[in-house]
Amino acid sequence: MKSNTPFHCNCDCVLAMVLQAKSWVLKQHFEGFPKVSDFQLNEEQLPEPRDGEVLLEALFLSVDPYMRPFSRVRMQPGDVMIGTQVAKVIQSNNPSFPVGCHVLSRCGWRTQTVSDGSDITRVLADWPQDVPLSHALGAIGMPGLTALYGLEEVCAIKPGETLLVNAAAGAVGSVAGQIAKLKGCKVVGSAGSDDKVAYLKELGFDQTFNYKTVSSLEEALKNASPEGYDCYFENVGGHFSSVAISQMKAFGRIAVCGGISLYNDTIPQTGPYPHLPMIFKQLKMEGFLVGRWEHKNEESLRRMLTWMQEGKLKCREHVTYGFENMPAAFMGMLQGENIGKAIVKVFQ
Repeated sequence: MKSNTPFHCNCDCVLAMVLQAKSWVLKQHFEGFPKVSDFQLNEEQLPEPRDGEVLLEALFLSVDPYMRPFSRVRMQPGDVMIGTQVAKVIQSNNPSFPVGCHVLSRCGWRTQTVSDGSDITRVLADWPQDVPLSHALGAIGMPGLTALYGLEEVCAIKPGETLLVNAAAGAVGSVAGQIAKLKGCKVVGSAGSDDKVAYLKELGFDQTFNYKTVSSLEEALKNASPEGYDCYFENVGGHFSSVAISQMKAFGRIAVCGGISLYNDTIPQTGPYPHLPMIFKQLKMEGFLVGRWEHKNEESLRRMLTWMQEGKLKCREHVTYGFENMPAAFMGMLQGENIGKAIVKVFQ
């Protein structure tokens, strides 16, 4: 039976063939903060899967800060918005991805996709039933891996050290702080609302503050750790970074994960410059992308999944319902509306 609407099934059987799927495309490059008019919702005709191909149905889609700068350098107007999703295989001509299995797909903002298998990976085969699959886009996924590798590989953090995390209530920052606590560190977290600060306290951060309400960012950082900081997990950039770098300890390490305060600037920010404190304190400052350590992902994901099952790692989600609300979810995330991981649940 053929249908002109996207197929959706909660079981492992296939009742109909998808002929059309929906996708959000980048209508034009963002200038400043993204606008609804920068996106366009399209319907596309899908071919039937050929040998080696599978038909995927998206269950959860991720919205992440990296999409804003990456859209400029990796996309052209008319391209489907980049992004990762948890999807279910609903038809398969590929024995590596049988019907009913769940996968991570890098196919972007689409409801259904025909894939040759090169852009998908299986969710851990023994994924516990009591852990939501959406966490594969959060703490037990790319954001969690980013936090882990930023601490272990870039900062080489040690027990007894003091870590500073900004945007600490977000998908990456909240995990970074918890992992540092598991490793026996003191953790200071900065966030942009009192509700987010309260969440950081629930997670066990030692010192927290709302950077939007403190009278002096410099004084807030000094009060939180008068002795300074051994490691700094950088998610924000801009003014915060300039103030924080001056309070690093000698031989401090800085993992530059993101710079969300810069992403929507129409005119690039300039200065002040960190050269003198970096020289005199002999600091290490390193930018990184999580894919550098992809060969470690399975072991790392299993380690974090164990922490979650033991109650040592918590993950809050900010859920938006409905594929039609993808742009709103993306823009809300960039405005800091979410606590924890921002995701979109395709079907309610």
